[in-house]
Amino acid sequence: MKAYVTPSSTPSYSPGLHRYAVALAVCTLLLVVAGASVTSNQAGLSVPDWPLSYGQVMPRMTGGVLFEHGHRMVATFVGMLTIGLAIWLAIAERRRWMKTLGWIALGAVVLQGLLGGLTVLLLLPPAVSVSHACLAQLFFSTTVAIAVFTSQSWQKGPELARDFGTPSLRSLAVLVPALLLLQVGLGAAFRHGAMTVMAHIVGAMVVTPVVLIVCAFVLHQFPEHRALRPAAIALLAITGAQVLLGIGAYLTRANADKNPLAMVIVTVAHVATGALTLASSVVLAIQVRRNVTAPIREAVAA
Repeated sequence: MKAYVTPSSTPSYSPGLHRYAVALAVCTLLLVVAGASVTSNQAGLSVPDWPLSYGQVMPRMTGGVLFEHGHRMVATFVGMLTIGLAIWLAIAERRRWMKTLGWIALGAVVLQGLLGGLTVLLLLPPAVSVSHACLAQLFFSTTVAIAVFTSQSWQKGPELARDFGTPSLRSLAVLVPALLLLQVGLGAAFRHGAMTVMAHIVGAMVVTPVVLIVCAFVLHQFPEHRALRPAAIALLAITGAQVLLGIGAYLTRANADKNPLAMVIVTVAHVATGALTLASSVVLAIQVRRNVTAPIREAVAA
């Protein structure tokens, strides 16, 4: 289906702002890795107080304290970067919704910090811990979206194309990140002892085919589209890696007593790739909603 480009009315591309947004997204992914390292090493209560650690800004980094306090240090750094991004967007951006998104990101990182503190002070309640894990992934997806919105390719404007499929690709594209967020929640619930792994496995068996179908629809309908094609391919590739890591995490956990290090490495990689999967689905949904127009409904004579 031939597409056409609509000139953009957005402000000119700012390389510095875009690079800053990308750096924040990368650091946020590292924060997800640090958080997964805490749970995988069962170090959640290695530091019993908050916001200080054993009453200190910098405790002795030994044992589980290395993972727990290290996680807090990375979180503090990401929070400072988010403050900088929100201020930069407020000053430099002409798009009001982008200014708002910057403040939303800042609010999310503050809430994330509070949830992290509550997990310690309340001794790891599953509801708070799972909310903390899910918000971390949502925040990462937000930083990735901001990086997309500040990119040079976004400034060029949409490459509009008509959706002729049924069901609507615009609806399916939104369904994918919603299902993946639910899957993230199921995985977090398992890691924090709120349910067995079976719910997460069943969720994967449902979500994976949906991702494959939606990406196939995109690639079939818009094989040459400059934004949709790479977004769909990226989501397919990351989902494939995530499925393999999920199998690996299950197998290494079953044999954790023989090789605990392998279990930790594969599980952390699985959590991090889960964040990438959710973020990739959000990017695809954004691109579909921007570039794919709804099908024309022709009136049928009575």
